[in-house]
Amino acid sequence: QGQLVESGGGLVQPGGSLRLSCAASGFTFSSATMSWYRQAPGKGRELVASITSAGDSTNYADFVKGRFTISRDNAKNTVLLQMNGLKPEDTAVYYCNAAGSVTRWAIARQYVYWGQGTQVTVSS
Repeated sequence: QGQLVESGGGLVQPGGSLRLSCAASGFTFSSATMSWYRQAPGKGRELVASITSAGDSTNYADFVKGRFTISRDNAKNTVLLQMNGLKPEDTAVYYCNAAGSVTRWAIARQYVYWGQGTQVTVSS
């Protein structure tokens, strides 16, 4: 069973920066698509950014483009989310996500793992 442990959340002023980190274990990290999601109070969980297994392609939600950067280090089993220019509406619990599949006996089995979430609060 995969495990994702997040860190780096906290309180920051509008316009400030935070770097979230997610340490992965228990699965083949280099084969998984890694993503960051967030969930604000009273809202559903939404995709923030994702990065392919090799780190050769990234995808961002429109509301974070130009401000957030997702990256990964497969040698360290770590994915990062650098958040700059933070806004109050970025306040949410941020979750690390791993998604992939393993093929066994010609059957592809998908897996999804979630971190525990880390609180990001943007407020003056």
